[in-house]
Amino acid sequence: MNEYNGKIIEIQRFPSPNPNVELKMVTYISEGFRVKGMLAEPRAAGNYDGFLYLRGGIKNVGKVRPARIAQFAQEGFIVFAPFYRGNQGGEGNEDFAGEDREDAFSGFLLLKSLPRVKKIHILGFSRGGVMALLTGIHFPEAASVVTWGGVTDMALTYMERKDLRRMMKRVIGGTPRKFPDRYRLRTPLYKLEKLEAPVLIIHGLNDHNVSIEHAYRLERRLKALGKPVESWYFPEFTHYFPPAINRKVVSDLTKWMKSHHEK
Repeated sequence: MNEYNGKIIEIQRFPSPNPNVELKMVTYISEGFRVKGMLAEPRAAGNYDGFLYLRGGIKNVGKVRPARIAQFAQEGFIVFAPFYRGNQGGEGNEDFAGEDREDAFSGFLLLKSLPRVKKIHILGFSRGGVMALLTGIHFPEAASVVTWGGVTDMALTYMERKDLRRMMKRVIGGTPRKFPDRYRLRTPLYKLEKLEAPVLIIHGLNDHNVSIEHAYRLERRLKALGKPVESWYFPEFTHYFPPAINRKVVSDLTKWMKSHHEK
């Protein structure tokens, strides 16, 4: 591991959509790459729990939205959201939860280095679900892990999402049949023995981007291992929740996180 991982080398102020939250664009080190991300901090003095927000998508699909990051900071967290390598001016290339997982790991270290940060929670949305679980496995001291519409099995994503197959073959180097190890490497289900943090699974039953089967596989595996897990399933929703419900779920999940602060 690079001793400079998580080190901030450049900070630029960024206009905040919320008067209570300060936003900054950050350049940090991840395995020798200069990677970009966004940091959101409550303006009020004091110490806060850290919150690592791991976005979904790839490249310009699923970009980090400042309003989303500020929304979580408003709930009383210092939030860091990596853009992942190769995005928005960062060096390197994303490889869909392969080596770019280091950008999430270094993001965890970045939060850890901030003097106002206490415990650190992790949330992954969509393909960020894989990133969140891998980060929680890598850092047993994580206070909690939340997957929201989260991918948990990369081979299952390949099977379900015909529209993503070309991209996945290009980025991962082939199909699950040809390179099962490469897909297994990106699938945290096989490493959950090492996960210490409690897990919250949030998923819409009508999700066609990431099927509910991803959530069920994660829940079954965690329960089989005797790990603490809670599931919030929403029968009427897809991958995206309506704004009012979204706000309510954000409020509820941050309360859930705070209840696990003293892990």
